Amino acid sequence: MKLENLQDIERATAPARSEMARLSMAILFLVGTIFYVSVALNASDTLVIAAIMGGYMALNIGANDVANNVGPAVGSRALTLGGAILIAAIFEAGGSLIAGGDVVGTIKKGIIDPQMIGDTDTFVWLMMAALLAGAVWLNAATALGAPVSTTHSIVGGVLGAGIAAGGFGIANWGKMGAIAASWVISPVLGGIIAAIFLYLIKRSIMYRRDKLAAARRVVPLLVAAMVWAFSTYLVLKGLKKIWKTDFGTALLVGLAVAVGIYLLVRPLIRRSTRDMDNDKAAINRLFTIPLIFAAALLSFAHGANDVANAVGPLAAINEALAHGDIARKAPIPLWVMMIGALGIALGLALYGPKLIRTVGSEITDLDQSRAFCIAMAAAITVIIASQLGLPVSSTHIAVGAVFGVGFLREHLKATYARMIDEIEEHHQGEDREVVEAFLERFRVASLEEKRMMLRELKDKKKSLPLEKGERKRLKKMVRKQLVKRSALMKIVAAWLITVPASALLAALLYFTIRGMMLP
Repeated sequence: MKLENLQDIERATAPARSEMARLSMAILFLVGTIFYVSVALNASDTLVIAAIMGGYMALNIGANDVANNVGPAVGSRALTLGGAILIAAIFEAGGSLIAGGDVVGTIKKGIIDPQMIGDTDTFVWLMMAALLAGAVWLNAATALGAPVSTTHSIVGGVLGAGIAAGGFGIANWGKMGAIAASWVISPVLGGIIAAIFLYLIKRSIMYRRDKLAAARRVVPLLVAAMVWAFSTYLVLKGLKKIWKTDFGTALLVGLAVAVGIYLLVRPLIRRSTRDMDNDKAAINRLFTIPLIFAAALLSFAHGANDVANAVGPLAAINEALAHGDIARKAPIPLWVMMIGALGIALGLALYGPKLIRTVGSEITDLDQSRAFCIAMAAAITVIIASQLGLPVSSTHIAVGAVFGVGFLREHLKATYARMIDEIEEHHQGEDREVVEAFLERFRVASLEEKRMMLRELKDKKKSLPLEKGERKRLKKMVRKQLVKRSALMKIVAAWLITVPASALLAALLYFTIRGMMLP
């Protein structure tokens, strides 16, 4: 066989070999889990099977959910894919082990009544079915490239298995209604906040003639605002298991940290802008380091909170098997937490890149300032929602923020195109060089100067029609789409069916497991 043919075969089979290597690593992790739980802990067969399911769930949380924390930073090129995976893996595991907590609620979100569960065996089968259903749905969503809520996946699993075990009366439909409302609340709130911050950055920096002078004033304030939001977020959410405090205290702690960072950052920004170009690309580079810290802090808080989605049902099964009763709270043994932490980190490293690319670059084009707005929206939305008692999903917030940024860009592009249309109309019939000179002055003008130039044109009351070709080109500019509609439809559809799909799957798995366990 010729060397060229061998090289062609090598290239053709490279994706399959890569996929086999990832699958082998995932299987090795699950085999290691089996070995440790069965041999080192001398656990029962039921607990070994539950541990496998917990590890599988952790792998899928890492593959799907963590992308929301680092995807925008990668899409904006503030971080490389490898760097983002390394940072997220370290901080996800750190958040899980340091601040993941000592106990966890056995019934996620209180969506079913544990008093209606007949016995311990039924409870164990219910938790196993819920855990496996949530993991399988996350796996399917990752394969489809759809970022979905892991919390909603496990909630759907508990609901479906609970109904299969105790009938429709076992469910708390009020809680389920609140969770369903979060499908709208989370992305809309995240999108609005991200769009507000992006407009603020454009209005206060990007639309100014002297962008560097504006950046020296505004960027330190934005960084301080980010530090305030993230410090408050971490105290309230990321560290709540080791230091539980009220909202006012968390806000004051965050403010104190933010003031200190502002005093530190302000001279650094002033020095770094001395030799920079007065353009958008240079301004964007100022947001790179804040974005790296944001990705790390979001990953830490996510690990502290969402590890319970992987290990919560496993901890509940362990407690039920050990004591023979159904408790509302279950302690989390260190070995259970380790399965969750390692599984999330490994799942991110093996299968996370696909969803990172989806969130970071396949919905809309991101630069550093846009990604900064998404990170701000993620922190602020969770803080607002937690104080209002609204059940929100971090996944929905982050992805909604990406869409919010994209749709604001579409609106601003369309508005600008209409301004150009108006300028062309008022200059119709004049020499083309005059028109181009006016357009160039308009392009570099500040926002106030643009408005003044348009007002002067309107005062002239010239409104002659454009040539057919130019009007067609300008209308096409107005219709330009900066958000990928197919991605929007795919993600929204996945969100809507997450709870029903995982619930149905859990019900089927419950009946299967019960049939296998009954004599």
